[in-house]
Amino acid sequence: MLHNRRQFIHKAAVLPLLPVAVKVIDSTTGTASLRASGKGNIKLSCNLYSFNALLEKGEMTLEEVIRFCADLGFDAVDPTGYYFPGYPKPPEDAYIYKIKQQAFLSGLDISGTGVRNDFTLPEGKERQANITLVRQWIEVAAKLGAPVVRIFAGKEIPEGYADQKILQRVIDGIKTCTDYGKQKGVMLVLQNHNEFLKTADQVLHIRKQIASDWFGLNVDIGSLRQGDPYQEIARLAPHAYTWQIKEKVYRNGKEENVDLANMMAILKKIGYSGYIPLETLGEGDPKTKITHFLEEVRRALA
Repeated sequence: MLHNRRQFIHKAAVLPLLPVAVKVIDSTTGTASLRASGKGNIKLSCNLYSFNALLEKGEMTLEEVIRFCADLGFDAVDPTGYYFPGYPKPPEDAYIYKIKQQAFLSGLDISGTGVRNDFTLPEGKERQANITLVRQWIEVAAKLGAPVVRIFAGKEIPEGYADQKILQRVIDGIKTCTDYGKQKGVMLVLQNHNEFLKTADQVLHIRKQIASDWFGLNVDIGSLRQGDPYQEIARLAPHAYTWQIKEKVYRNGKEENVDLANMMAILKKIGYSGYIPLETLGEGDPKTKITHFLEEVRRALA
């Protein structure tokens, strides 16, 4: 017995240290977030908005898209709520569990889902409907086994409106839904979308006001269009719970091909662990585009 104990202690002493979840206080925002220390473990997911045209036209079903992503060798899929029957209403439980089962049997995780909401709206029925929408899809995510729900701040604000007042509406809406997400075991992630939110400063201001581990960022690299996109991305990266990695970024409003080597360097510098959902847009066959982009990202990660 003593010999076995000594043997165990000796083996434990020479085992490599594994990454562990630690609470990090960010000096920029003062908020705490859980992030794995050590070497990042990056997995590839497909944001199914990549297949928007085919799904909207009924040329592919959600089930067929999931099967296609499995065949390509993705680790996960991120099925946006738009593609579930009856959206914006939640689908029947039987359909939710069917998709969950199919993903599992295909060897895929479900890395997240998302909705189209607007928290810039004033108090009233329409604003409450948006809060209810997010809460309902938090419940859908919990049933799917999806760890996060992607949300937006809101749309463009007409001239003459006080941005600060509207910003507070966004913060209040997110706080309410984050608290509900915590109850259901689902994190809320804010996607910058070049609408109400256009800069890293704006996004970080919101992040600072919501000091919860159940709230993080979905960094959309194609929607940071002021200044150097990689500087903006790097500022948001420590708060990223998930991503939308796209083929194009914008430098001072001008489109250019994404520098994947630069992107992966940002991820590796912060030791990011988790999924990086890929999203392809624009002209061309979605199946061909996502196949090629996946290959490019794999090379950049190698």
